[in-house]
Amino acid sequence: MIGLTMFFTGLGMLIIGFPVAFTFGAVAVFFGLAAGIIEAFADGELLVDGIDNGLMMFSMMPHRIWSIMNNTVLMAIPLFILMGLILQKTKLAERLLVSMGFLFGEIRGGLAISTVLVGSLLAASTGVVGASVVAMGVISLPVMLKYNYSKSLATGTICAAGTLGQIIPPSIVLIILGDVFNVPVGDLFKAALLPGLVLVGAYVIYILVISYLHPEVAPAVKFDDNEKTSSKKKILNALFDIIPPLALIIVVLGSIFAGVATPTESSAIGCTGAIILAILYRQFSFSMLIEAAKETVKITAMVFGILIGATAFSMVFTYTGGDLLIEQFMLSLPGDKWGFVIISMLVILVLGFFIDFVEISYIIVPILVPISEVVGVNPIWFAILIAMNLQTSFLTPPFGFSLFYLKGVAPSSIKTTDIYKGVIPFILIQVLVLASIVFFPEWYGTFKY
Repeated sequence: MIGLTMFFTGLGMLIIGFPVAFTFGAVAVFFGLAAGIIEAFADGELLVDGIDNGLMMFSMMPHRIWSIMNNTVLMAIPLFILMGLILQKTKLAERLLVSMGFLFGEIRGGLAISTVLVGSLLAASTGVVGASVVAMGVISLPVMLKYNYSKSLATGTICAAGTLGQIIPPSIVLIILGDVFNVPVGDLFKAALLPGLVLVGAYVIYILVISYLHPEVAPAVKFDDNEKTSSKKKILNALFDIIPPLALIIVVLGSIFAGVATPTESSAIGCTGAIILAILYRQFSFSMLIEAAKETVKITAMVFGILIGATAFSMVFTYTGGDLLIEQFMLSLPGDKWGFVIISMLVILVLGFFIDFVEISYIIVPILVPISEVVGVNPIWFAILIAMNLQTSFLTPPFGFSLFYLKGVAPSSIKTTDIYKGVIPFILIQVLVLASIVFFPEWYGTFKY
């Protein structure tokens, strides 16, 4: 029971708002000592011996941290983050949104559709959710409000489009899951591509349907003469804004899919390509590069700090037998494999309301992986289910990160309730796509049960 008490204590501290990495580390130390003391008293030993026993398990922590430092798969995380930040600072999102807005704006829901399409391009070229949501919130939201789009539809579209970086490769979530599942990240990238595109298509269909049924929520935009350019110039500008980042996406993902480069190597290629794009758009400067590098260090330090804390947490959790209790519970569920998959998805979905994808990936998923092997679940398929589910955690009220990102840059006329109402249809769409992957994996062709 120490392990379960430890788990719920850590979860409660996270919900209250304690820093993630320090929470995991502190809870691990406290319950590690408690387990040693309880074991010592059970054997009739002294309190000092119990404390020594509790501390002894942490003697393996340097070796665990060293293995994390030597993990070449995880090296792709800071490189992809740097690539995304460089592209963000080249005003790429602004260029894409303006071009797409002019191309699609004159149809019902066109601005929202362009936001989804730009979100998918940014997801495949940056993978940084916060940057995508903030960029589209600053640029796209005022335009949609100007042309009388529903506040709920506008905010929901931006939040949903901004989180596509969680499932569309190259995704930080997929890199982390590849490490946790011990499967090739390139295989996860391949498997995630079609579900990501299906999700984009589902978003677009929803916007088209809702704008057809209720024209007032997403009216067609009639640009005046001052806003219009010639069709030829409009198309040329759009191509200039779209083709370079699209070429970078093809090079980065193509090198992985073709087996020419590993994800780590392709992330280095992506950083080089991002710098070339910055030069192409005349946005390159060494001060920009230094600023992007500093932000990369901050974000990477946060991720790896959480990883080290989670490593200590999982070590103590395993030592106290918490993983065995959960394994016994999961294996006793009716429905065998299906019972395990459905309960796992529900647990991750509920936890996503309260804690971030990194904590779930490093605390919950390692508990589920051994059980999935016992019941015979395909690891690639299961990892894609988790990735799609973790994307939902960015949208679910009350603690979805995308909601906070958008609220931070939205005009004062946008209320928090507008954002909450706006994301609900997109959450339902994600759940439907997730259900289709669960029950009809053959539709996606890349993986089987």
